[in-house]
Amino acid sequence: MNTGSNGIEGGPGEVAVVEEPDTDEADADRAKAAGTHGEQGLGSRAPAFVKRRRALHLSWQVGVFVIGLAVVAAGIVMLPLPGPGWVVIFGGMAIWATEFVWAQLVLRWTKRKVTEAAQRALDPKVRRRNITLTVIGLVIVGVLAGIYLYEFGFEMPWNIENQ
Repeated sequence: MNTGSNGIEGGPGEVAVVEEPDTDEADADRAKAAGTHGEQGLGSRAPAFVKRRRALHLSWQVGVFVIGLAVVAAGIVMLPLPGPGWVVIFGGMAIWATEFVWAQLVLRWTKRKVTEAAQRALDPKVRRRNITLTVIGLVIVGVLAGIYLYEFGFEMPWNIENQ
């Protein structure tokens, strides 16, 4: 992670800060230059007064990283436990995306893949296939449950003696 804190003026890792007026027109110009319509360009979304001071900006980045890490860790804990694990993980990624370009790129890729999957799922052929496979699976489970109940009744498998 290049934070620009190597102390060499103008050397590699130097953070360039460009002052722009905080107007909607400036935001529209940046979005147009970035080639996005309605999306912000890549980079830090920290307030301008934070970006102006290197130490404050580095502290801001560390804080955003720690908070995002805590949210992602909570999401990972929720995966095997009850709770919206994936939603919380993506929430942590969104927190990271406010400051880090790599997280912004990961979120864009994820949004694109989710949109593509949703479009594929809405295809009538795919929906028909999914419904057919679900019905076949439910019939198989029902038949197996019926066979079990016919053989053993409502007895749990661990309570069945040798028969």
